[in-house]
Amino acid sequence: MARPRVFYGAATLAGLSLIWSGYAITDLMESGPFGLSVAVAGDIGWLTVLWAEYKRIGPRWAAPLAGWAIALGVALLLVLHGVRADSTAQAIAGPFVVLVGKIVWSFALAALRDPAALTSEQEAEIHQVMRDSEHAARLHDARREQEQRRADATIERIQQQARITLARDRADFDITLERLEMRAEIERCSPIALAPIAQPEQIAISPSTPPIAPSALPTEHAPTSPNTDREQPSIADLAREQIANTVKNTDAVDAILAARPDADRQSVAAAVRRARRNADGMKGGYG
Repeated sequence: MARPRVFYGAATLAGLSLIWSGYAITDLMESGPFGLSVAVAGDIGWLTVLWAEYKRIGPRWAAPLAGWAIALGVALLLVLHGVRADSTAQAIAGPFVVLVGKIVWSFALAALRDPAALTSEQEAEIHQVMRDSEHAARLHDARREQEQRRADATIERIQQQARITLARDRADFDITLERLEMRAEIERCSPIALAPIAQPEQIAISPSTPPIAPSALPTEHAPTSPNTDREQPSIADLAREQIANTVKNTDAVDAILAARPDADRQSVAAAVRRARRNADGMKGGYG
């Protein structure tokens, strides 16, 4: 975009104003470089306000008001310089250059602005929408991060509980396995309570040996012999013997009934259960 001609006139007047104000204020201050610093500060402030007015920074009235305040202040210093120099021309011409430059810059700024550019109110509205959008996005990110932290804390708590449960199961498994090993060791070290079963004597028969007469063979006692009950083992003894060789109570009951068919099944079963409990108690006592 080509700059309007008024811009070049305003720039020329600004340069002349800066040169004259710098000289006049430095001469008025009579402080050498320190006086020049005051003049340079005023010129920098004036140019900064012109730029802010062009960019429409801040409230609409703030930049023009500040620009006119600086221009009037510089003009007052130039009037004082003319009065002190006893020169009416300097007292009038010095402020005239500054004020004319300020007025020309007002037209130059208006010419530099794009006619299609948004107004300060419209730009403020757009900026408000952008701020609201940014606020909503950051708020969403903050809430999502908060939910993520809560989820991570819940997951960590669940994992901790799972590890505790796993440790308990592992401990129970190790204890049960150790008990089984101890029981097997006790069973291996415990003496077998079964008495050896006597085998019937076999008489070797050779061809030269005459057959034995039936009367010479040992006679078996009849079932009705009065000594039968005294020679047969008791149900309790048979129960203790059978639980040492069997795992199931039913097998022990069947074995005892095979040896003592005259016994009552319920009584035998009770004796087996009682012997099994006593045997388990003895093993627990060893452990």
